Amino acid sequence: MADKEGFERFVSIQGHYNLIFREEEREMVPYCEEENIALTPYSALASGRLSRKSGESNTKRAKEDSYAKFKYDSTATADSAIISRVEEIADKYNVSMTEVSLAWLLTKVTSPVVGATKLHHIEGAVKAVELELSEEDILYLEEPYVPHPLAGVMAQNKKSDANAKHVWTTGDQKIKEG
Repeated sequence: MADKEGFERFVSIQGHYNLIFREEEREMVPYCEEENIALTPYSALASGRLSRKSGESNTKRAKEDSYAKFKYDSTATADSAIISRVEEIADKYNVSMTEVSLAWLLTKVTSPVVGATKLHHIEGAVKAVELELSEEDILYLEEPYVPHPLAGVMAQNKKSDANAKHVWTTGDQKIKEG
Protein backbone atom coordinates (compact mmCIF):
# COMPACT_ATOMS: atom_id res chain seq x y z
CA MET A 1 0.00 0.00 0.00
CA ALA A 2 2.76 2.43 0.93
CA ASP A 3 4.63 1.77 -2.33
CA LYS A 4 1.44 2.04 -4.36
CA GLU A 5 0.46 5.37 -2.77
CA GLY A 6 4.00 6.80 -2.61
CA PHE A 7 4.09 6.77 1.20
CA GLU A 8 7.08 5.92 3.33
CA ARG A 9 7.23 2.26 4.28
CA PHE A 10 7.06 1.15 7.88
CA VAL A 11 10.56 0.51 9.23
CA SER A 12 9.70 -0.52 12.79
CA ILE A 13 6.81 -1.60 14.95
CA GLN A 14 6.59 -1.65 18.71
CA GLY A 15 4.73 -4.75 19.83
CA HIS A 16 3.89 -6.46 23.10
CA TYR A 17 6.32 -9.40 23.22
CA ASN A 18 8.07 -11.34 25.97
CA LEU A 19 8.43 -14.91 27.23
CA ILE A 20 4.91 -15.02 28.69
CA PHE A 21 3.18 -13.10 25.88
CA ARG A 22 4.31 -14.33 22.48
CA GLU A 23 1.25 -13.68 20.34
CA GLU A 24 3.32 -11.53 17.97
CA GLU A 25 4.96 -14.76 16.73
CA ARG A 26 1.75 -15.80 14.95
CA GLU A 27 1.44 -13.01 12.42
CA MET A 28 3.50 -9.92 13.19
CA VAL A 29 6.95 -11.49 13.50
CA PRO A 30 6.69 -13.39 10.19
CA TYR A 31 5.28 -10.29 8.48
CA CYS A 32 8.07 -8.08 9.86
CA GLU A 33 10.70 -10.60 8.73
CA GLU A 34 9.16 -10.76 5.26
CA GLU A 35 8.91 -6.98 4.91
CA ASN A 36 12.24 -6.17 6.64
CA ILE A 37 10.51 -4.27 9.45
CA ALA A 38 12.22 -4.04 12.84
CA LEU A 39 10.36 -5.37 15.87
CA THR A 40 10.97 -3.35 19.02
CA PRO A 41 9.07 -5.13 21.79
CA TYR A 42 7.75 -3.40 24.86
CA SER A 43 7.00 -5.03 28.21
CA ALA A 44 10.16 -7.11 27.83
CA LEU A 45 9.91 -8.28 31.44
CA ALA A 46 6.10 -8.50 31.55
CA SER A 47 5.83 -5.63 34.02
CA GLY A 48 8.37 -7.31 36.31
CA ARG A 49 6.81 -10.77 36.31
CA LEU A 50 9.82 -12.21 34.44
CA SER A 51 12.30 -10.63 36.84
CA ARG A 52 11.12 -12.17 40.11
CA LYS A 53 10.00 -15.55 41.41
CA SER A 54 6.34 -16.54 41.17
CA GLY A 55 4.49 -15.22 44.17
CA GLU A 56 6.94 -12.38 44.81
CA SER A 57 4.50 -9.58 44.16
CA ASN A 58 5.34 -7.26 47.02
CA THR A 59 6.61 -4.45 44.79
CA LYS A 60 4.81 -1.14 44.52
CA ARG A 61 4.24 -1.73 40.82
CA ALA A 62 2.80 -5.21 41.34
CA LYS A 63 0.34 -3.74 43.83
CA GLU A 64 -0.62 -0.57 41.97
CA ASP A 65 -0.22 -1.14 38.21
CA SER A 66 -3.80 -1.91 37.18
CA TYR A 67 -2.94 -2.10 33.48
CA ALA A 68 -0.26 -4.74 34.13
CA LYS A 69 -2.80 -6.69 36.18
CA PHE A 70 -5.23 -6.38 33.26
CA LYS A 71 -2.59 -7.73 30.85
CA TYR A 72 -1.19 -10.58 32.94
CA ASP A 73 -3.31 -11.64 35.91
CA SER A 74 -5.81 -13.73 33.95
CA THR A 75 -3.00 -15.97 32.66
CA ALA A 76 -0.89 -16.06 35.83
CA THR A 77 -1.36 -19.79 36.40
CA ALA A 78 -0.20 -20.72 32.90
CA ASP A 79 2.61 -18.18 33.05
CA SER A 80 3.96 -19.50 36.36
CA ALA A 81 5.43 -22.56 34.59
CA ILE A 82 7.53 -20.29 32.37
CA ILE A 83 8.50 -18.02 35.25
CA SER A 84 9.66 -21.08 37.22
CA ARG A 85 11.81 -22.15 34.28
CA VAL A 86 13.33 -18.66 34.04
CA GLU A 87 14.25 -19.02 37.71
CA GLU A 88 15.80 -22.46 37.07
CA ILE A 89 17.93 -21.18 34.18
CA ALA A 90 18.98 -18.15 36.25
CA ASP A 91 20.12 -20.50 39.02
CA LYS A 92 21.92 -22.71 36.49
CA TYR A 93 24.01 -19.78 35.22
CA ASN A 94 24.12 -17.88 38.54
CA VAL A 95 22.51 -14.80 37.00
CA SER A 96 19.32 -12.85 37.59
CA MET A 97 15.94 -13.73 36.14
CA THR A 98 16.05 -10.39 34.33
CA GLU A 99 19.22 -11.46 32.53
CA VAL A 100 17.66 -14.75 31.43
CA SER A 101 14.40 -13.16 30.26
CA LEU A 102 16.18 -10.46 28.29
CA ALA A 103 18.79 -12.88 26.92
CA TRP A 104 15.92 -14.99 25.56
CA LEU A 105 14.33 -11.90 23.99
CA LEU A 106 17.67 -10.93 22.44
CA THR A 107 17.64 -14.24 20.57
CA LYS A 108 14.50 -12.94 18.83
CA VAL A 109 15.11 -9.19 18.41
CA THR A 110 17.99 -6.74 18.66
CA SER A 111 16.51 -3.89 20.68
CA PRO A 112 13.74 -4.46 23.22
CA VAL A 113 12.32 -1.56 25.22
CA VAL A 114 13.43 -1.92 28.82
CA GLY A 115 11.51 0.30 31.23
CA ALA A 116 14.32 0.90 33.69
CA THR A 117 13.49 2.97 36.76
CA LYS A 118 16.46 1.96 38.89
CA LEU A 119 20.18 1.53 38.24
CA HIS A 120 20.07 -2.24 38.82
CA HIS A 121 17.46 -2.51 36.03
CA ILE A 122 19.97 -1.03 33.59
CA GLU A 123 22.76 -3.23 34.93
CA GLY A 124 20.61 -6.35 34.45
CA ALA A 125 19.79 -5.33 30.88
CA VAL A 126 23.47 -4.80 30.07
CA LYS A 127 24.43 -8.17 31.56
CA ALA A 128 21.74 -9.89 29.48
CA VAL A 129 23.68 -9.02 26.34
CA GLU A 130 26.57 -11.14 27.58
CA LEU A 131 24.47 -14.19 28.53
CA GLU A 132 24.34 -16.82 25.79
CA LEU A 133 21.52 -19.28 26.25
CA SER A 134 21.88 -22.70 24.68
CA GLU A 135 19.33 -23.96 22.16
CA GLU A 136 18.16 -26.37 24.88
CA ASP A 137 17.66 -23.47 27.31
CA ILE A 138 15.62 -21.57 24.74
CA LEU A 139 13.41 -24.56 23.97
CA TYR A 140 13.00 -25.28 27.68
CA LEU A 141 11.85 -21.71 28.33
CA GLU A 142 9.45 -21.71 25.36
CA GLU A 143 7.92 -25.18 25.73
CA PRO A 144 5.20 -24.48 28.36
CA TYR A 145 3.80 -21.44 26.51
CA VAL A 146 0.08 -21.49 25.78
CA PRO A 147 -1.74 -18.98 23.57
CA HIS A 148 -3.03 -15.92 25.38
CA PRO A 149 -5.99 -13.72 24.56
CA LEU A 150 -5.02 -10.32 23.25
CA ALA A 151 -5.22 -7.51 25.78
CA GLY A 152 -5.36 -3.77 25.36
CA VAL A 153 -5.66 -1.77 22.17
CA MET A 154 -5.29 -4.70 19.75
CA ALA A 155 -7.96 -6.71 21.57
CA GLN A 156 -10.41 -3.85 21.02
CA ASN A 157 -9.39 -3.11 17.45
CA LYS A 158 -12.57 -4.63 16.01
CA LYS A 159 -15.64 -3.04 14.50
CA SER A 160 -17.82 -4.91 17.01
CA ASP A 161 -16.06 -3.05 19.85
CA ALA A 162 -16.43 0.43 18.36
CA ASN A 163 -18.84 1.57 21.09
CA ALA A 164 -17.23 -0.32 23.98
CA LYS A 165 -15.23 1.34 26.75
CA HIS A 166 -11.60 1.23 25.61
CA VAL A 167 -8.23 1.17 27.35
CA TRP A 168 -7.19 4.00 25.01
CA THR A 169 -8.76 7.26 23.94
CA THR A 170 -8.70 9.64 21.01
CA GLY A 171 -9.29 12.57 23.37
CA ASP A 172 -11.40 15.24 21.71
CA GLN A 173 -10.50 14.01 18.23
CA LYS A 174 -13.51 13.08 16.13
CA ILE A 175 -13.23 10.52 13.37
CA LYS A 176 -14.85 11.80 10.20
CA GLU A 177 -16.90 9.48 8.04
CA GLY A 178 -16.12 9.13 4.32
